[in-house]
Amino acid sequence: MTAYGTARRATELSSPSLLVPYYEHPRDRPAAWDALVEAAPRLYGVVLNPANGPGDGPDPAFIRVAGRLRAAGVRLLGYADTDYGRRPVTDVVRELTRHHAWYGTDGVFLDQVAAEYGAFDHYRRLAAAVWGAGPATLALNPGTPPHPAYARIADLVVTFEGTWETYRDQPPEPWPGGSGGLGARVCHLVHGVPPGTDVEGVARARGASVHCAVPGVGDHPWGTLPHALEPRR
Repeated sequence: MTAYGTARRATELSSPSLLVPYYEHPRDRPAAWDALVEAAPRLYGVVLNPANGPGDGPDPAFIRVAGRLRAAGVRLLGYADTDYGRRPVTDVVRELTRHHAWYGTDGVFLDQVAAEYGAFDHYRRLAAAVWGAGPATLALNPGTPPHPAYARIADLVVTFEGTWETYRDQPPEPWPGGSGGLGARVCHLVHGVPPGTDVEGVARARGASVHCAVPGVGDHPWGTLPHALEPRR
């Protein structure tokens, strides 16, 4: 590894390591959003997802909580579903523009991202649109290791999303585009995690400098926070 690569790796190990995709409304779970604000120094970022995207209009509750998170220094990533490259670039960019205009997001979280090289040009155009609007963090979530070319267009790539049982028993494949070199940082998103499980240690051992591990299960696991961030009752 080069001196630059060594320095970068040391910086990543000391950087905030939690990316939290929290898909609950601030009106319904205010204490959980308070906990995210309090945890600001530990957070790589928070994914805002008011309505499977920004919704049809600005939501006052999300405006307030987004302002509090920004004031605490938290990176805010606006959520957009890309449907594995099937959604037109213009539709996705329209949603990301709304996130920024309404909630002051300073980055994007593209979900259901294709992993194969054949879709790379589609995502390259999306990345160009994101960066053309100004400095921003671009996170891609294929949920599996994509072609290494994707490292060239993203700041963060989710190379695993799934259950703790799968994560524990079937280690994710090493990704040559990952943060061990000059590519994007790697993130692992794990749900169904029992209390007291050291997912951060496992994630770092598997090459991920960013992670999120929540207890949620079923169709909506991202309606729960990591155990360490859950508000005290």
